[in-house]
Amino acid sequence: MFQGTEERPKEESAEWYSVPVKQQILRVSGLLLAFCVTLLGGRLSFGLQADLQPSMTSPTMTMSQFDSGGPIHIVVYGDSRFTDPSVTQGTNPRVRQWLAQRIAREHPDVLMLTGDTPYTGAKEADWEVFQRETAVWRDQHILVLPTTGNHEIYGGYKAGILNYLKNFPEVEGYRHYSALLGSVEVIALDCTVGGDASSDQAEWFAAQLDHLPDQVHFLMVLYHIPWVVDRQSQIFINLPSKDALVLRNILEAHLPKLHARVMVFSGHIHNYERFERRGVEYVVTGGGGAQPYPLLFRGRGDLYRDPGFPVYHYLTLDVTDNQMHAVMWKIVNPDASVLTVEAKDEFTLTAPKQRPPHPKAPHAQRSQ
Repeated sequence: MFQGTEERPKEESAEWYSVPVKQQILRVSGLLLAFCVTLLGGRLSFGLQADLQPSMTSPTMTMSQFDSGGPIHIVVYGDSRFTDPSVTQGTNPRVRQWLAQRIAREHPDVLMLTGDTPYTGAKEADWEVFQRETAVWRDQHILVLPTTGNHEIYGGYKAGILNYLKNFPEVEGYRHYSALLGSVEVIALDCTVGGDASSDQAEWFAAQLDHLPDQVHFLMVLYHIPWVVDRQSQIFINLPSKDALVLRNILEAHLPKLHARVMVFSGHIHNYERFERRGVEYVVTGGGGAQPYPLLFRGRGDLYRDPGFPVYHYLTLDVTDNQMHAVMWKIVNPDASVLTVEAKDEFTLTAPKQRPPHPKAPHAQRSQ
């Protein structure tokens, strides 16, 4: 947000740093992937989009560690803008670093990122800062499920996408994908590609909704640009975008036949908003460290009513059986000598009664 007034991050030299052996292997795999894509160059459309298309009718990835159906502890947040810590306009390095460490202390099974992870996606130096400041996530072997934001392609579309895929080897080169986590499925959509309902991504999204596995109690959609916003954002920055509305319409057309409770998590607005529309919970979580975005007024539909500002925060989601309990944890005072968080929003969702299971379609298995 406010792209024209923000200071662009300074250039910095790449710095090698030690990471666990497993991460070294993942990093090398990502580099090899990026090298192959570069060789293919002109044949591909901005990286891997043309060749790496996920299955239409089954989950892109199945995380077998969640097959037992036990509790799942999830954290979701976004809009951190990792960059040179000396850059303090457009991003708050102290808050950003503290939140990264705080999230690690939550010991989540899964961490979902709503986009704008780097400040400038085409700069490898910004991604190296991300790697350093979040090294503890990899030390704890946290499963990270990201989505793209507009800052992922700042400084150059192709370089930005390649850096994104290299730094998130968990998504196996896919820019949109689905991940089956026992009773939870995550669908991540790419905001850097547009199109109408006949676009590749839109058709894939519709097919995934048509073939949602019977075991899924909760469907969580990640997309950086919000699908529902406060009136202020509608008036001043013309949100939701046309592309976001295309995807929202596809979701809503499928709602009558979906057997899971649906949540859509977005970022882009550097604040916190929550709405319910047609039984879907829409959450805007953009408080990961980027320049705060003030909401001068909240519409009646916004279920979060607290006027406090700024709203640096993250959410925890605890899934047990057919219930999901969510808490928004807000930094009390970002200028305090010691940072702390407090619970500022809380809600519980109950999944619909499940229909009898059908034989599972074959799909690619992946263990973590």
